Amino acid sequence: MPSHVVPPAIKAKAAQALDTAIAQVASNREQFRFVFPDDTTQNQVYLPLNLSGFPVGSNSGWTSGLWTGQVWLAYELSKDEGFRGVAEDHVKSFAQRVQTQHDLATHDLGFLYMPSCVAAHRLTGSELGKHSALQAADALLERFLAKAGVIQAWGDLNDPEQRGRMIIDCLMNLPLLRWASTITGNSSYREAADTHAQRARQYVVRPDASTYHTYHFDPVTGAPLKGTTHQGYSDNSCWARGQAWGIYGFALNHRYAPQLDLLGTSVRLADYFLSHLPDDGVAYWDLIFGKESTEPRDSSSSAIAVCGLLELSEQLPAGPQSDHYHAEALRLLQGLIDTCAGRPPETKAVLLHGVYHKGRNHGVDEANLWGDFFFMEALARVARDWKPYW
Repeated sequence: MPSHVVPPAIKAKAAQALDTAIAQVASNREQFRFVFPDDTTQNQVYLPLNLSGFPVGSNSGWTSGLWTGQVWLAYELSKDEGFRGVAEDHVKSFAQRVQTQHDLATHDLGFLYMPSCVAAHRLTGSELGKHSALQAADALLERFLAKAGVIQAWGDLNDPEQRGRMIIDCLMNLPLLRWASTITGNSSYREAADTHAQRARQYVVRPDASTYHTYHFDPVTGAPLKGTTHQGYSDNSCWARGQAWGIYGFALNHRYAPQLDLLGTSVRLADYFLSHLPDDGVAYWDLIFGKESTEPRDSSSSAIAVCGLLELSEQLPAGPQSDHYHAEALRLLQGLIDTCAGRPPETKAVLLHGVYHKGRNHGVDEANLWGDFFFMEALARVARDWKPYW
């Protein structure tokens, strides 16, 4: 793997931003010790999760693991035992969630259980974390549709509206299956991840290296049907966060399965993403919008992309191409620090100016848990040479 030297000024800048981010997490940790924060802020303030059909503050939805991941990350970097205590309380909640099968009809089990329970096992040797994450991997494997060769994204497996739908985000959930295969020696987890990743490369990625958010297959015959969007501007546009998931997701899966040769796909997606950014590197919520657009930015897309570019630069052979993506990652990260980093007393959030779902006017120009987490991850990788939980 190439070894990139971060210029001292940029490393110091990232380290200072990381210290601020850890302090922001500390300011929220007691409020969200036994309840979980909402996906996004309201007026830059996190409130308890209020998801329709579930108790307020419950461990529900797809983002709670990314809050716990921030707490574990803050503990690992600061060695402050206060973070560890909060994170271990969260692990108990995730154990109960998987044992009771509470709100698990989703592919987002990687987002939920890797930054929470897999991280707990990695950092503390937690057997509860390990056991709970393996149960989550079993639940994710159950969503694999053998005929279609994909993991169904959302809903009951018999739901006619959702049967056979994959989404680009799921590339980030496949590492849970790969971890489970390594832990247990059971190849079925790995084989499902391999097949899904290859189907994503074949159908979610367009010829010009832009991506669909979602793609539909006939669950009985496996026939590919059509690409659509759920959160992008249109079926034919390129949702920024989806493109960022693809950059990082294909690179991560290449690390686990180099025989699939997925790194070139990550490179193509990265080139498309980088060529559709405004000058400060903070993406518009959909890459269809040009540099002079007045559409909202989505800082979380750029934060995810930074992590993907760093991963990509580590896996490429040493040389100009690897150096290019590392330099671009640092450029985007500096743009996020300068324009989007949350600081007190303005907010307790880590990364401002995100977008959850523009079409529903939900979480527009607000912080969100995935933006916070991946911004912290990017800062940690640059400032501390930290290794990700994925």
